[in-house]
Amino acid sequence: MSWQQIASFAIIGSVVGLLIWDRLRYDVVAVLALLATVLMGLVSAKQAFEGFADDIVIIIASALMVSAGIARSGIVDVVVRPFAARATTPGRQILGLGGTVAVLSAMMKNIGALAIFMPVAAQLSRRHGTRVSSVLMPMSFASLLGGLMTLVGTSPNLVVSRVRQDLGGEPFGMFDYLPVGLGLTLAGMVFLTVGWRLLPKDRQGTRSAEDSFSVEDYVSELRFAANSPFVGRTVADLEQLAEGDARVIGLVREQYRRLVPDTDWALHAGDVMLIEGDAPAIQRLVIGGDLEPADAREGDGGQLAIAEAVIQKGSPLINASAASARLADRFGLAVVAVSRGGYRLRRRLRRVTLREGDLLLLRGAEQGLSDRLTTAGLFPLAERRLQIGKRRPIWVPATILAATVIALAAQIVPVAIAFLSAATAMIVTGVLKPEEAYDAVEWPILVLIGALIPVSGTLESTGGTAIIASGLSSVASHLPPFAVVAMIIAAAMAVTPFLNNAATVLVMAPIGATMAEQLGMRPDAFLMAVAVGAGSDFLTPIGHQCNTLVMAPGGYRFGDYARLGVPLSLLILVLGTALIMYFWPI
Repeated sequence: MSWQQIASFAIIGSVVGLLIWDRLRYDVVAVLALLATVLMGLVSAKQAFEGFADDIVIIIASALMVSAGIARSGIVDVVVRPFAARATTPGRQILGLGGTVAVLSAMMKNIGALAIFMPVAAQLSRRHGTRVSSVLMPMSFASLLGGLMTLVGTSPNLVVSRVRQDLGGEPFGMFDYLPVGLGLTLAGMVFLTVGWRLLPKDRQGTRSAEDSFSVEDYVSELRFAANSPFVGRTVADLEQLAEGDARVIGLVREQYRRLVPDTDWALHAGDVMLIEGDAPAIQRLVIGGDLEPADAREGDGGQLAIAEAVIQKGSPLINASAASARLADRFGLAVVAVSRGGYRLRRRLRRVTLREGDLLLLRGAEQGLSDRLTTAGLFPLAERRLQIGKRRPIWVPATILAATVIALAAQIVPVAIAFLSAATAMIVTGVLKPEEAYDAVEWPILVLIGALIPVSGTLESTGGTAIIASGLSSVASHLPPFAVVAMIIAAAMAVTPFLNNAATVLVMAPIGATMAEQLGMRPDAFLMAVAVGAGSDFLTPIGHQCNTLVMAPGGYRFGDYARLGVPLSLLILVLGTALIMYFWPI
């Protein structure tokens, strides 16, 4: 081997070792590897940043923005509501969501299907107290399994089809992959519904705005708009919308009457209700019941934000109510909800005497909000992007989502353009603010991907892949056919984390075809083995964009993927070899 080849293998091996060691952040490791390849002359200074211009960087950033828009739009509630009560365990959530993602991945890009259902997984995990980290990685693996079923499901299938045509045969058809891919997907889904228990139990991913609300006993005042679908319906109907996470503890009618309503009371337009529950449940009531804060004023829209803050010692609000302290006039703030540990508030919020340590949800103009909180003696915990008093029609993000799915399924535009267009539409239509869109992007993940693309490219540019190919060919000459098929699957699985799956196919497919010719056998089984191996990247977060996409939201570390991925890979290796030998006899 030349020193360049040795250096390439050494750098890639060091990256893997450092990521498993987990003492340095993964984006820092990637940048160190990129600098090493430049300093050693394996990558030119001009090529060093080409990875950041790769389509996959745009795809991941845009997919995260689209996912955030979906999560904030209310669509998730509509999707989750029919089966939320039954999806109480990670296994059931994986079966329902993972199965849906797998089916969609057969007809569209798997990262698109995964991004659409990530907010649904977060919602279900939040409602049932399960860990989202138990669900996201299995969903990512399910999307990869689904891609094995059709020609358009994943890039390796398309490349293998083209290689088959270049070898003088007919390209693989749309459903030629289905017999093998369907069997692997079904078996893989069965494994994932129980195998999630192999994942660490202490992983905490990045938290969304809703997830950040840990207080479950906020009391809020909400008023029915005249066109609310719940006017004329009962209190029980409204509480059912919150699915047990919020309850009506008081009702103000005709401005003077304060009542503790029975569940069968009919609701009227203009009624003001005292509702106790966690913030996500209150948001569901706002969206589904067409409610608004009781103190909402005419034209109270624009650039408003909601913040959570705790009353500090020395605050001018202590021993005063929101009304007597003139919170709106002096500080430009309105109380949306109040939480006081161990005490149920039943008075009108503007009349509640505030105490040190009370938690408040406050609404005010976004500009200068932090300064006004500090002046009022309030310690801001976090800004919240709740849609309280800022409802938008669900059909807007739903239309954007539908158009994106159609564009991806019909391959009307490239994946990067489809997702970038969807993310832009979310911002232009007001579903997301620009700052919300940028906040949704996991920037360390983009640095990881952009930096490692040139690093992994050195494996091919230095001739390292040729060494791998030569070694496989020499070993294959001494093995029976089924063992050669298994070896090709295993080799493709091992290479694809460090050489993108399309490049893996371009390297491995000719090797497989050559082996078939040397053994006097038909090449189809070997080509199919390459497609299965290259599409089954379950071992690392860096080989496939789906695995990368769930890394930060799931709080996963590099080594976590192998805990679930190794047994799944062994299952694919054994069953895939058997299915290929059966459906594509050699």
